[in-house]
Amino acid sequence: MASFVGLRSSSPLLLRGLTFPIFPPLSSSSSSSFLQLKVWKRGSIRRVVVIPVNFSPSGPSEDEEPEPEAGSPSSSLSGNLSAYKWCAALGGIGFVETAYLSYLKLSDSGAFCPIGGGTCDDVLNSDYASVFGIPLPFIGMIAYGTVASLSLQLAEGKFPFELGTSNGRLVLLGMSTSMAVASSYFLYILSTKLTGASCSYCLFSAFLSFSLFFITLKDHGFKEIQKMVALQLCLSSLVVFLLNTAYNSSLSVPSSSAELVEMPYFTTEITTESSPFTVSLSRHLHSIGAKMYGAFWCSHCLEQKQMFGKEAAKVLDYVECFPNGYKKGTKIEKTCTDAAIEGFPTWIINGQVLSGERELSELAQLSGFEYNELDQPS
Repeated sequence: MASFVGLRSSSPLLLRGLTFPIFPPLSSSSSSSFLQLKVWKRGSIRRVVVIPVNFSPSGPSEDEEPEPEAGSPSSSLSGNLSAYKWCAALGGIGFVETAYLSYLKLSDSGAFCPIGGGTCDDVLNSDYASVFGIPLPFIGMIAYGTVASLSLQLAEGKFPFELGTSNGRLVLLGMSTSMAVASSYFLYILSTKLTGASCSYCLFSAFLSFSLFFITLKDHGFKEIQKMVALQLCLSSLVVFLLNTAYNSSLSVPSSSAELVEMPYFTTEITTESSPFTVSLSRHLHSIGAKMYGAFWCSHCLEQKQMFGKEAAKVLDYVECFPNGYKKGTKIEKTCTDAAIEGFPTWIINGQVLSGERELSELAQLSGFEYNELDQPS
C-alpha cells in the first residue's frame, strides 16, 4: 500500500493541504521510494512529477540489535567476563592448594607427594620455603585469595572503596605479574639450589601463576600493555630484589657447610679428660644459661668440646642445629634459626653472640666467672 505525506507550499502551482501518495520501494533491499505529485493549475492537471525519496532509519528496529563497534567496551565485554571467571577459578584453586600447605605447616605434618616421593617435604621445609620468616604457603593464600576475590568483583562490576573497573584491572595485572615473576624465581631456586629434589605442589602453583599472567595479558591487549611495560618491569624488579634480600639475609646454607652434599647424622666422641677447671667452668656456663650452637660435622665444634673434656662437655648446654642429618637445602633447626646462627660453633653468653672457637679463659671472663674459684687451665 502507498503511504501518504502532507505538503504545504506557498507556490501558486500547488493546492494547499492536499496529500500525495508515496509508493513503496520495489524491493526489500531498496531504501528508496517515489513521491508522485500531481500539480494543478487553475483546476486542471498540468503534469505529474515523480520524486525519489530516500529513507534513512533513525535507529534499529525492535527486532534487530545494534552490532558493537570493533574495539568498543561492549565488543570485549563477553571476553572480559570470561577472562575474569577464569582468573577467579584459577585463583580459587591456588587458594585451596596453599591453604592445604599452610595447614601442614601449622600442624607440622608431612605432605602427600604424588610425584617425587618424600622430596616434597624436603622442599617445603627447606630454608627457601619462607620469605622474611613468613612461610610461602601463607603468602600464597593471600595472593591467590586476592586474585579470586578481585576477579569475581570485576565480573560482577561491584567494587569496595570505589575501586572501579580500570583500577581493578590494573591491580589484577600487577598481582599476576608479581606472582609469575616470583614463580620463575622459585623454579630457578628449585633447579639450582635444591638439585635432585622435586615438588609437585611448587610446579602446580607455578602453572597457576603463569596461567593467570597470560590471561590478564590477553584481557588488556597489546596496545594497552605497551603503555604499562614500565610498571610491570618495576614490579618484577621489586619482587626479585625482595626475594634476593630475604634469602641472602636468612641462613640457607652456613659457610662452613658449603662443600657438603649429603651426610647422615652421627655422634662424635670426645677423647680428652676434663680438669677441675673445665668442669667448674661448664657448670657455671650451664647455671647462667649459656649455650653453644654447633653441627655434628663441624670440626671446630668438636675441637671446642675437646677443650672441655668428655666429663665437662656433658654438662654444657649444647644445641645441635642439624639433628636429622644434612643434605643440600636441609632446613636448619628452628632453635638455631631463632638465634640467628651464622656459623659454627657459636656461643651465646649473657645475650652476647660469640662466633668460632674460644679460649677457656675468654669464656670464663665473658661469663663473669671468678678466677679465684678456678685452677689455672693447663
